Amino acid sequence: MAEGKKSDSDAIDENHRYQNSPEEMADEMETKGEKKYKDVDFEIIVVDDGSPDGTQEIVKQLQQLYGEDRILLRARAKKLGLGTAYIHGLKHATGDFVVIMDADLSHHPKYLPSFIKKQLETNASIVTGTRYVKGGGVHGWNLMRKLTSRGANVLAQTLLWPGVSDLTGSFRIMSDLRTSLFGRLYKKSALEDVISSCVSKGYVFQMEMIVRATRKGYHIEEVPITFVDRVFGTSKLGGSEIVEYLKGLVYLLLTT
Repeated sequence: MAEGKKSDSDAIDENHRYQNSPEEMADEMETKGEKKYKDVDFEIIVVDDGSPDGTQEIVKQLQQLYGEDRILLRARAKKLGLGTAYIHGLKHATGDFVVIMDADLSHHPKYLPSFIKKQLETNASIVTGTRYVKGGGVHGWNLMRKLTSRGANVLAQTLLWPGVSDLTGSFRIMSDLRTSLFGRLYKKSALEDVISSCVSKGYVFQMEMIVRATRKGYHIEEVPITFVDRVFGTSKLGGSEIVEYLKGLVYLLLTT
Protein backbone atom coordinates (compact mmCIF):
# COMPACT_ATOMS: atom_id res chain seq x y z
CA MET A 1 0.00 0.00 0.00
CA ALA A 2 1.37 3.40 -0.86
CA GLU A 3 0.49 6.89 0.23
CA GLY A 4 1.74 10.28 -0.87
CA LYS A 5 1.15 13.81 0.30
CA LYS A 6 1.68 15.21 -3.18
CA SER A 7 1.28 13.35 -6.43
CA ASP A 8 3.62 12.76 -9.33
CA SER A 9 3.56 10.27 -12.17
CA ASP A 10 5.60 7.75 -14.12
CA ALA A 11 7.79 6.76 -11.17
CA ILE A 12 9.02 3.75 -13.09
CA ASP A 13 8.77 3.28 -16.84
CA GLU A 14 6.20 0.57 -17.52
CA ASN A 15 8.49 -1.27 -19.92
CA HIS A 16 10.73 -2.24 -17.02
CA ARG A 17 7.95 -4.45 -15.63
CA TYR A 18 8.77 -6.91 -18.36
CA GLN A 19 12.56 -6.73 -18.00
CA ASN A 20 13.52 -6.20 -14.40
CA SER A 21 13.61 -8.18 -11.20
CA PRO A 22 12.49 -6.50 -7.93
CA GLU A 23 16.16 -5.79 -7.19
CA GLU A 24 16.62 -4.06 -10.55
CA MET A 25 13.46 -2.02 -9.95
CA ALA A 26 14.97 -0.81 -6.70
CA ASP A 27 18.11 0.20 -8.60
CA GLU A 28 15.89 2.01 -11.13
CA MET A 29 14.25 4.00 -8.34
CA GLU A 30 17.66 4.87 -6.97
CA THR A 31 19.04 6.15 -10.27
CA LYS A 32 15.92 7.93 -11.57
CA GLY A 33 13.85 8.54 -8.47
CA GLU A 34 16.47 10.16 -6.27
CA LYS A 35 16.59 13.32 -8.40
CA LYS A 36 13.00 13.24 -9.66
CA TYR A 37 11.37 12.98 -6.23
CA LYS A 38 13.93 14.80 -4.13
CA ASP A 39 11.63 17.77 -3.55
CA VAL A 40 8.32 15.84 -3.43
CA ASP A 41 6.78 15.44 0.02
CA PHE A 42 5.73 11.78 0.18
CA GLU A 43 5.71 8.62 2.22
CA ILE A 44 5.34 5.04 1.02
CA ILE A 45 3.86 2.47 3.38
CA VAL A 46 4.57 -1.15 2.52
CA VAL A 47 2.42 -3.79 4.23
CA ASP A 48 4.00 -7.22 3.78
CA ASP A 49 2.50 -10.43 5.16
CA GLY A 50 5.68 -12.47 5.45
CA SER A 51 6.08 -12.93 1.69
CA PRO A 52 9.09 -15.07 0.64
CA ASP A 53 9.99 -12.97 -2.42
CA GLY A 54 12.44 -10.59 -0.78
CA THR A 55 10.03 -7.64 -0.53
CA GLN A 56 11.19 -6.61 2.92
CA GLU A 57 14.85 -6.66 1.91
CA ILE A 58 14.12 -4.40 -1.07
CA VAL A 59 12.14 -2.00 1.14
CA LYS A 60 15.06 -1.78 3.55
CA GLN A 61 17.34 -0.86 0.64
CA LEU A 62 14.96 1.93 -0.35
CA GLN A 63 14.85 3.13 3.25
CA GLN A 64 18.59 3.65 3.08
CA LEU A 65 18.11 5.85 0.01
CA TYR A 66 14.99 7.82 0.93
CA GLY A 67 14.94 7.49 4.73
CA GLU A 68 12.71 5.55 7.08
CA ASP A 69 10.44 8.58 7.43
CA ARG A 70 9.52 8.27 3.72
CA ILE A 71 9.66 4.49 3.22
CA LEU A 72 7.75 2.76 6.01
CA LEU A 73 7.80 -1.03 6.33
CA ARG A 74 4.85 -2.37 8.27
CA ALA A 75 5.41 -6.13 8.18
CA ARG A 76 3.12 -8.82 9.56
CA ALA A 77 4.14 -12.36 10.42
CA LYS A 78 1.64 -14.15 8.18
CA LYS A 79 -1.14 -13.65 5.64
CA LEU A 80 -4.04 -12.03 7.50
CA GLY A 81 -6.21 -10.89 4.61
CA LEU A 82 -6.41 -7.94 2.24
CA GLY A 83 -8.93 -6.01 4.32
CA THR A 84 -6.82 -6.07 7.46
CA ALA A 85 -3.78 -5.03 5.39
CA TYR A 86 -5.67 -1.89 4.28
CA ILE A 87 -6.62 -1.12 7.87
CA HIS A 88 -3.08 -1.77 9.08
CA GLY A 89 -1.58 0.57 6.50
CA LEU A 90 -4.15 3.30 7.03
CA LYS A 91 -3.23 3.52 10.72
CA HIS A 92 0.21 4.77 9.69
CA ALA A 93 -0.85 7.16 6.90
CA THR A 94 -0.18 10.82 7.71
CA GLY A 95 -0.42 12.66 4.39
CA ASP A 96 -3.17 14.67 2.75
CA PHE A 97 -3.51 12.12 -0.06
CA VAL A 98 -3.42 8.37 0.38
CA VAL A 99 -2.97 5.90 -2.48
CA ILE A 100 -3.75 2.20 -2.08
CA MET A 101 -2.19 0.03 -4.75
CA ASP A 102 -0.56 -3.31 -5.48
CA ALA A 103 3.22 -2.94 -5.32
CA ASP A 104 3.99 -5.11 -8.36
CA LEU A 105 3.12 -2.33 -10.85
CA SER A 106 -0.07 -4.03 -11.97
CA HIS A 107 -1.42 -0.70 -10.75
CA HIS A 108 0.86 1.81 -12.44
CA PRO A 109 1.57 5.21 -10.84
CA LYS A 110 1.30 6.92 -14.24
CA TYR A 111 -2.49 7.03 -13.70
CA LEU A 112 -2.26 9.10 -10.52
CA PRO A 113 -2.70 12.50 -12.21
CA SER A 114 -5.93 11.29 -13.86
CA PHE A 115 -7.36 10.24 -10.51
CA ILE A 116 -6.47 13.52 -8.84
CA LYS A 117 -7.76 15.55 -11.80
CA LYS A 118 -11.10 13.70 -11.70
CA GLN A 119 -11.46 14.32 -7.99
CA LEU A 120 -10.69 18.02 -8.35
CA GLU A 121 -13.20 18.36 -11.21
CA THR A 122 -16.03 16.50 -9.46
CA ASN A 123 -15.23 16.77 -5.73
CA ALA A 124 -15.91 13.03 -5.53
CA SER A 125 -15.35 11.20 -2.27
CA ILE A 126 -14.06 8.19 -4.20
CA VAL A 127 -12.45 7.91 -7.62
CA THR A 128 -12.06 4.32 -8.76
CA GLY A 129 -9.98 2.82 -11.53
CA THR A 130 -11.93 0.64 -13.93
CA ARG A 131 -10.90 -1.91 -16.54
CA TYR A 132 -14.39 -2.14 -17.99
CA VAL A 133 -15.06 1.19 -19.71
CA LYS A 134 -13.67 2.70 -22.91
CA GLY A 135 -9.97 3.28 -22.48
CA GLY A 136 -9.57 0.61 -19.81
CA GLY A 137 -8.46 -2.99 -20.15
CA VAL A 138 -6.37 -5.93 -18.98
CA HIS A 139 -3.03 -7.16 -20.31
CA GLY A 140 -1.46 -10.54 -19.62
CA TRP A 141 -4.47 -12.56 -18.43
CA ASN A 142 -5.56 -15.80 -20.07
CA LEU A 143 -9.16 -16.24 -21.20
CA MET A 144 -10.25 -18.07 -18.05
CA ARG A 145 -8.96 -15.30 -15.77
CA LYS A 146 -10.69 -12.66 -17.89
CA LEU A 147 -13.98 -14.58 -17.80
CA THR A 148 -13.69 -15.07 -14.04
CA SER A 149 -13.14 -11.37 -13.39
CA ARG A 150 -15.76 -10.23 -15.85
CA GLY A 151 -18.27 -12.75 -14.55
CA ALA A 152 -17.67 -11.69 -10.95
CA ASN A 153 -18.35 -8.07 -11.85
CA VAL A 154 -21.45 -8.82 -13.93
CA LEU A 155 -22.89 -10.95 -11.13
CA ALA A 156 -22.25 -8.23 -8.57
CA GLN A 157 -23.70 -5.56 -10.87
CA THR A 158 -26.87 -7.60 -11.32
CA LEU A 159 -27.40 -8.37 -7.64
CA LEU A 160 -26.02 -5.32 -5.83
CA TRP A 161 -26.33 -2.33 -8.20
CA PRO A 162 -23.15 -0.71 -6.86
CA GLY A 163 -23.07 2.16 -9.38
CA VAL A 164 -19.55 1.39 -10.66
CA SER A 165 -18.32 -0.86 -13.46
CA ASP A 166 -15.34 -2.51 -11.71
CA LEU A 167 -15.89 -3.83 -8.20
CA THR A 168 -12.86 -6.06 -7.87
CA GLY A 169 -10.07 -3.57 -8.59
CA SER A 170 -7.94 -2.38 -5.68
CA PHE A 171 -5.89 0.61 -6.83
CA ARG A 172 -6.87 3.48 -4.53
CA ILE A 173 -6.07 6.96 -3.18
CA MET A 174 -7.42 8.65 -0.03
CA SER A 175 -7.24 12.11 1.48
CA ASP A 176 -8.27 14.15 4.49
CA LEU A 177 -9.58 16.84 2.14
CA ARG A 178 -9.91 15.02 -1.15
CA THR A 179 -9.52 11.44 -2.23
CA SER A 180 -9.52 9.17 -5.26
CA LEU A 181 -9.68 5.45 -5.81
CA PHE A 182 -6.75 4.27 -7.84
CA GLY A 183 -7.80 1.29 -8.42
CA ARG A 184 -9.34 3.80 -5.96
CA LEU A 185 -8.76 7.23 -4.38
CA TYR A 186 -10.75 8.23 -1.27
CA LYS A 187 -11.24 11.14 1.05
CA LYS A 188 -9.53 9.80 4.13
CA SER A 189 -12.56 10.53 6.27
CA ALA A 190 -14.75 8.65 3.78
CA LEU A 191 -12.35 5.72 3.72
CA GLU A 192 -12.27 5.45 7.50
CA ASP A 193 -16.08 5.55 7.62
CA VAL A 194 -16.45 2.88 4.94
CA ILE A 195 -13.77 0.59 6.37
CA SER A 196 -15.30 0.74 9.83
CA SER A 197 -18.52 -0.74 8.43
CA CYS A 198 -16.86 -3.58 6.48
CA VAL A 199 -16.70 -7.12 7.83
CA SER A 200 -14.84 -8.94 5.04
CA LYS A 201 -11.15 -9.80 5.37
CA GLY A 202 -10.11 -11.20 1.97
CA TYR A 203 -10.64 -10.20 -1.67
CA VAL A 204 -14.36 -9.57 -1.02
CA PHE A 205 -13.21 -6.53 0.93
CA GLN A 206 -12.67 -4.60 -2.32
CA MET A 207 -16.26 -5.18 -3.39
CA GLU A 208 -17.70 -4.52 0.05
CA MET A 209 -15.98 -1.15 0.34
CA ILE A 210 -17.61 0.17 -2.82
CA VAL A 211 -21.03 -1.32 -2.09
CA ARG A 212 -21.12 0.19 1.39
CA ALA A 213 -19.82 3.53 0.10
CA THR A 214 -22.67 3.57 -2.43
CA ARG A 215 -25.25 2.74 0.23
CA LYS A 216 -23.87 5.53 2.44
CA GLY A 217 -24.36 8.00 -0.41
CA TYR A 218 -20.74 8.83 -1.18
CA HIS A 219 -20.02 10.42 -4.56
CA ILE A 220 -18.03 7.92 -6.67
CA GLU A 221 -16.33 8.61 -10.01
CA GLU A 222 -14.39 6.31 -12.36
CA VAL A 223 -11.19 6.61 -14.40
CA PRO A 224 -10.18 4.04 -17.05
CA ILE A 225 -6.98 2.09 -16.33
CA THR A 226 -5.17 -0.84 -17.92
CA PHE A 227 -4.34 -3.60 -15.46
CA VAL A 228 -1.10 -5.38 -16.35
CA ASP A 229 -0.65 -8.84 -14.86
CA ARG A 230 2.41 -9.36 -12.72
CA VAL A 231 5.55 -10.75 -14.33
CA PHE A 232 7.18 -11.97 -11.12
CA GLY A 233 5.39 -14.21 -8.62
CA THR A 234 1.98 -15.78 -8.99
CA SER A 235 -1.55 -14.61 -8.34
CA LYS A 236 -3.04 -15.48 -4.96
CA LEU A 237 -6.48 -15.91 -6.52
CA GLY A 238 -7.65 -19.50 -6.21
CA GLY A 239 -10.70 -21.63 -5.60
CA SER A 240 -11.02 -20.62 -1.96
CA GLU A 241 -11.02 -16.92 -2.87
CA ILE A 242 -13.76 -17.51 -5.45
CA VAL A 243 -15.89 -19.32 -2.87
CA GLU A 244 -15.35 -16.49 -0.40
CA TYR A 245 -16.34 -13.98 -3.08
CA LEU A 246 -19.64 -15.77 -3.71
CA LYS A 247 -20.35 -16.00 0.03
CA GLY A 248 -19.58 -12.30 0.39
CA LEU A 249 -21.86 -11.48 -2.52
CA VAL A 250 -24.77 -13.27 -0.84
CA TYR A 251 -23.99 -11.58 2.48
CA LEU A 252 -24.00 -8.10 0.93
CA LEU A 253 -27.20 -8.88 -0.95
CA LEU A 254 -28.91 -9.74 2.34
CA THR A 255 -27.42 -6.98 4.51
CA THR A 256 -27.10 -3.84 2.36
